[in-house]
Parts: sequence; C-alpha cells; structure tokens
Amino acid sequence: MHNTLSVQPLTAAAFAPFGTVIEVPAGATGRPINGGTSQRFDLLADLALSAEGGRAMLALFRAQARSFPHAVDELERHALGSQAFVPLGQRRFVVVVAPAAPAPDLAALAAFVTDGAQGVVLAPGTWHHALLAVDAGDFVVVERAAQAVDCDVVRWEGSIPVVIPA
Repeated sequence: MHNTLSVQPLTAAAFAPFGTVIEVPAGATGRPINGGTSQRFDLLADLALSAEGGRAMLALFRAQARSFPHAVDELERHALGSQAFVPLGQRRFVVVVAPAAPAPDLAALAAFVTDGAQGVVLAPGTWHHALLAVDAGDFVVVERAAQAVDCDVVRWEGSIPVVIPA
C-alpha cells in the first residue's frame, strides 16, 4: 500500500489502462458543421452501458471542492458498465483508479488531475474513488442505469493520502 499517492497530470497514454480521456486531441481541427459556425470532434470512447438490460443515463453532479491531501479509504467499481465524468466549465478534478480485478490492488493505485477541460470514461470494472473535485461545480455523468444497482464498494483500514504536488 502507498504511504502517499502523488497526483500526475491526466494524459491519454497514462490513463489508457483505466479508460479513455475525453478531450480535443492536440492539433485536431475537427470538421465544420452548422454552416461553419461550429467544429465537430468525434471522440472515440467505448461507452459500455447495455449489459444485462442497461441503458444510458445522464446525471448532473454538483460537486464541492475537496481539500488536499485527501484521505482515500475506499474505492468503488461498476462491473457492468462504463462511467463518464465531464465538467461543465473549467473544473479540475482528481481521478483515483486501480485496475479492473475482483478486488482493488492498492499497490497499483494511480491518481490523475485534469486540466479543467478534460473528462474521463472509466472502463467497466475499473476501481475508482468517488468524484474528487478540485474546483467546485457541475459535472455531467453518463452511466449505466438498470433495475439492479451496479456498484461494488470496498473499504479498508487506514487511509492513503492523495497529494497534488505544488
């Protein structure tokens, strides 16, 4: 287990084992739409939401800013579906993740901070902490909705401080 977990900047390559980063790729120009008044960027993110009769659900999370270091003593996962977090406006947040497995591997924990314009799609089964907003505000969340709740939570004794380096 980590003594402390240092947050690193969110990049597509570093986050790939856990899901997809939602952002306009560097150097991308998109394609003009709406008579040239908008640029469209088609982002390739696999939203797995239909397992066992699931469907897409949009939710709005109004998050309070968290203080850091932040003590992490639990993780959750959604084994049947992915979950996406997209900030409305410039809102940074920290994503604490561990690889998909029957139980979280605390030695494999990673933490990322967004630049305020990025979102993430967590792959099904990825262990993660609840939303850790650096900046208070609203976040659109896309997740699987079905009759049965798809959320496993694991707690442990002690905690791991998550630190944002200066």
